[in-house]
Amino acid sequence: MMITQKSQYAMRAIFELAKRDGKGPVKISEIAEVQAIPQRFLENILNQLRQGGVVESRRGKEGGYLLARPVRQITAGTIIRLVEGNIYSVECTTAAEEDRCPLHGDCVFLPLWERARQALEAVYDETTFEDLIRQERDRSERFALSYSI
Repeated sequence: MMITQKSQYAMRAIFELAKRDGKGPVKISEIAEVQAIPQRFLENILNQLRQGGVVESRRGKEGGYLLARPVRQITAGTIIRLVEGNIYSVECTTAAEEDRCPLHGDCVFLPLWERARQALEAVYDETTFEDLIRQERDRSERFALSYSI
């Protein structure tokens, strides 16, 4: 499964909101600038995530977007499914009966594709945005410049 640009933008938007969690609403223009996402595209993505119950929007001068759930409860899998639909590695593992491959019931590859889908889902579903924030913090600490001689 290829992660689309739309999913990547959604992940980056949630990541930015997660980093600012508890500090009030974040303006869409700020998210777009910091995460290099076209603002018009981001508006549609955030609306989709709002409908999925992941973000909330606040109106007014001090308005913007914020997370609707705790950071530790939002996974990469949640965001990808809201944007893309089901996670699958090969279409035949999730195709409707009429769209299935003629070899579906007797395909030697089907168990392989199914294991790959399950592994992919596990990685996405076990990775929270709290984990990603921690990884970024650890990475920045490892690569922090040292000015000592």
